Amino acid sequence: MQFTTFVALALAASVHGAPIHKRIAQVISDSTTKWEAACDAAGGGAQCNQVAVASFSTLLAAPGPCKQQNAADNMVDLAKTLSSNADMIKFAQIFAQQPRNSPTSLSVPYCQSAPRNAELNGLFQCQFQGDNPTTFVGSITVGGNGTIPFSMSAPVSPAGSCPANPSGPIADGSQLVDLTQNPGVGGTTSGSNGTPTVATPSATPSSDSSDSDCGEDPSEPVPTASLAMAASSPAAASATPSSTGGNFKLANGQNAQKLNAQFSTLTVTSPCTEGTNACVNSAFAQCVGGSYVIQSCGSGLICAALPLVNSAGTSITCTTNADALARISATGAQGGLTG
Repeated sequence: MQFTTFVALALAASVHGAPIHKRIAQVISDSTTKWEAACDAAGGGAQCNQVAVASFSTLLAAPGPCKQQNAADNMVDLAKTLSSNADMIKFAQIFAQQPRNSPTSLSVPYCQSAPRNAELNGLFQCQFQGDNPTTFVGSITVGGNGTIPFSMSAPVSPAGSCPANPSGPIADGSQLVDLTQNPGVGGTTSGSNGTPTVATPSATPSSDSSDSDCGEDPSEPVPTASLAMAASSPAAASATPSSTGGNFKLANGQNAQKLNAQFSTLTVTSPCTEGTNACVNSAFAQCVGGSYVIQSCGSGLICAALPLVNSAGTSITCTTNADALARISATGAQGGLTG
């Protein structure tokens, strides 16, 4: 699974000598490749890809400051259902520290709540080297809200560093998991005050709405397809199992076909609802600020809606055309990718 870096330039609204701000981005799917491989080896099945896709999507610019930590919690949750697989937990710890995309070359705010898994205590994301070390997204200077990681009382030093890379920020667009296999947790103590975020551990991504301080919609869906994603309506179509139990598999296949048919009509200029995901011209897309931000799939891959295997619903991911066709066909749905 491969996503191509998306880099955009934005001009500041100033008449004289307007500075140029570069959008710092990355190949987001690379951040969970090793975790997904460990999950597959541990027997996680279809859940591995579902959690991986939901997790790496939190590295885009739109999600709030705690979405990445929540995704890492979901990764650890699944690891604990697989005999607390050590590699999965290690890679989840490193993922929790991967730098996020920066829309304007500013540092990205830190989550201000405790993780629900002790394995993530004391962890926070590194920043990219191109991020301004003294100013955070929202033009907040160091010392302001969100500029100091949860449980710390002083700014990060050196600026832009994280436990897995204590020497400083990492190169723009690079992956922390390619630089180190040591999450840097060691004897890290919990920063929790005894009242961690309450959530029921689950092998599927959580849909918390606790971090709405970055301007995103607090009801932002996890990156799982619904029939409304291709449209601009915020209403999500229901994908609950039918009363006859196993019928959800056929429904999943048919819903995936409907989504792919809708995706085939989209362009980069199509209107969209903040935070929703889609496929546009065979590329993965997320709606940011009312417009689609495109993350192209690698050579030989397409973006497609696929049916879930063990529960009702669909997911959006990059895969081969043959794999997408096979998965839809396995549900009993006929008519290929779009029905």
